[in-house]
Parts: sequence; structure tokens; C-alpha cells
Amino acid sequence: MVKFIESELTSLKKEVNEMWTLVYNQLDRAGESVLTFNRDLAQQVIVREKRVNAFELKIDSDVEDIIALYNPVAIDLRFVLAMFKINSDLERLGDFAEGIARFVVRSDETALDGELLRELRIEEMQRQVLGMLEMTKTALNEEDLDLALAVFGKDNLLDQINADAPGVLTKYLGKHPDCFLTCLELGTVIRKLERAGDHITNIAEEIVFFIDAKVLKHSRKVDERFIGKE
Repeated sequence: MVKFIESELTSLKKEVNEMWTLVYNQLDRAGESVLTFNRDLAQQVIVREKRVNAFELKIDSDVEDIIALYNPVAIDLRFVLAMFKINSDLERLGDFAEGIARFVVRSDETALDGELLRELRIEEMQRQVLGMLEMTKTALNEEDLDLALAVFGKDNLLDQINADAPGVLTKYLGKHPDCFLTCLELGTVIRKLERAGDHITNIAEEIVFFIDAKVLKHSRKVDERFIGKE
């Protein structure tokens, strides 16, 4: 039985890694399609979203089978539960990539203002998201707790860029009032990238849970609730 479940867990981890790579490439292409306004690249992202959804369903099914057939316990159970939740977060990242790509495909613009893109720091934001995603993947594969924990601090940059974006867009609209729809869409792109960071920190939490059996989600709320109770 032990040998069988080890084989199943190895196979599950391989599938999740493949899903990870696919989603990474989706986010990479989606961000590049905005920066270059490449509609063909954006269309590739939209078409490949079906593969992301198929992967999610396959991994969910495999997790259910492992739990039903092998009744995993302890670290094996933590691993399976972590993969289940990570799979869901990866699928949401795929959704964000598709949404970003759809902006490029449906836009009437032929190009975006390069100076506006620089002020919005979209390329920097994209690099940060991809870097965080790569860090979490490495943290899982190497079971590196410190690397997983380091991901949380990386999200601050995304939050700051997202917070600065409305001011940049408002200033730009003051000079280019005919670009309202494009600015609205760019604001949505930035929010999707910021939300991508949130889901990647969720992934990091699940990796910490698997490695160290610590549940970080809602920990701050719990701490605040019990302040002064001792």
C-alpha cells in the first residue's frame, strides 16, 4: 500500500508542476501581449485557457481518487490537501491571464502609450508576479520553507503599484479624455495582476502548511482576537 500511494503522490506532483508551467506561460504571454499589443499572442492565451481548465478537472479527480482509495494521513494528507488548494489557485491565475488577453483582443487601439505603460509599471508588475510564481514552484519542489515564506513580502510591491494606478490613470485622462475606455481596461489589468499576487501568496501558505503543518490563513485575525486574553 505504501509503495502504491507514493507512486500516486509522485504522479500528482508531476501533474501540478505541469499545470504550474502552463499557467506561468499563460501569464507571461498575457502580460507580453499587453506590453506589445500583440493580438495573435493574446489569442493564443485565450485558446490555451481550455487546457488550464482541463488540467484543473484532472487534478481534482486524481485528488479525490487518492483520498478515496488510500485514505492518506499525516504528511501525505497535508500534501494532497495542499495540491488540491494549489490547483484551484493556479486555475484562477489562468483566468486572470485570459482576462488580460481578452482586453488586447477586443480593444480598438492599435498600440498603447508607452509612457503610460511605464508610469503604470505594468512590466514591473508582470515580472514580480512571474517571479513569485517561480519562487513558489521551487519552494514546493525543494520543500524549502524559507523560500515559501519569502514570497509573502514580494506581494507588497504589487499592492503599491495597484494603489498608485488610479492616480496615474486620472492624470492621463485629464490630458486624453478620449481614452477613457482604454484607461478603464488598463486599471482592470492591473487589478488582475494584483489579485494574481494574492493567489500566489495563498499558494505559498499551502506550501508552508504542507512542509511545516502550519496554517497561516487568518492567523492575523486570530492573533488580534485573542490579544490581551492571557
